[in-house]
Amino acid sequence: MKREPKPTLKTLALETGLAVTTVSRALKGAPEIAKGTRDRVQRAAKAIGYVPDRAAQRLRTGRTNVISFLLEPHDEMLSFGTMMIAGIMESLENTSFHLVVTPQFEKSDPLGTVDNIIRNRLADGVIFCRTTPLDIRVRMLLEADYPFICHGRTELATPHPFVDFDNFEFALDAAARLARQGCKKLALLNARQPFTFSQHLMHGFMTAVRESGVSHVLPENVSIDSAPDAVRDTAMTCIREQGVDGFVCAGESSAMAVIAAISDCGLRVNEDIGMVAKQTTPLFGQIRPQIDTIYEDLTAAGRQLGTLLLRRIEGAPVSELQRLEHGEHRYRD
Repeated sequence: MKREPKPTLKTLALETGLAVTTVSRALKGAPEIAKGTRDRVQRAAKAIGYVPDRAAQRLRTGRTNVISFLLEPHDEMLSFGTMMIAGIMESLENTSFHLVVTPQFEKSDPLGTVDNIIRNRLADGVIFCRTTPLDIRVRMLLEADYPFICHGRTELATPHPFVDFDNFEFALDAAARLARQGCKKLALLNARQPFTFSQHLMHGFMTAVRESGVSHVLPENVSIDSAPDAVRDTAMTCIREQGVDGFVCAGESSAMAVIAAISDCGLRVNEDIGMVAKQTTPLFGQIRPQIDTIYEDLTAAGRQLGTLLLRRIEGAPVSELQRLEHGEHRYRD
């Protein structure tokens, strides 16, 4: 069977009645082209099956039109990744860029993946998460002057693009609320120590503990990345042996494990044991009994990451590419 010739820019120009240069700029989302024209070209491209020749584009422009998102796969990150990807994809809609998700396994060399992207120019920009205070990925990308943005901050002296959630504020508000409700001994289910946001959570929690005068427990054998059974067992120990009557949970999976622990101890959430959790999915709002949560909008964070990275690729200064987002209180009252 004879194969139909692949549609080209010229084909698309004939289809729309526009000049080839106009069609090309419209496909790239150029702001000087009217939105109506851009939409018409996009519809026509979809109708005739036009797909840009990325190899030719790369030779001509030096760009891949690829954004690489490095994502660590584990239970607590499943919903995180899904919602973050949705937001990034929204930011790339009607642009020439497409998203490639690259697994970043915990035990793998954190520099290996980044170095491979830089050396082989596999993407025009990189997005990654779970930064550490002296993150070596950030240092490598800064030294290479390679466009990137991360979800989370570092303590490096050189400024870098980021979108972050105010975890200090989250833990401070959560612990203070439990203290106001009458809880006398609080426990923090934190992230693992290497991450910057773990330090922010600890700082906020301890600030509230000091200001309210309550006692506290910091379970060291589990984190929000631990298996749910391990978190449940630790929470039961906190309740039965250490007298904890209030939990701050920095992740949804750990919060559900704590709810199970409270039930297995024959106690009631909100009445015998207080809880405040970070909420990142609508589904968690259907948990019964309802608990107090502070909502982090991961889809919005993904949109911000994608939008700011595109600006960085175009040369925007770092000072314009830093965002600190605040949570939405979803308290029962």
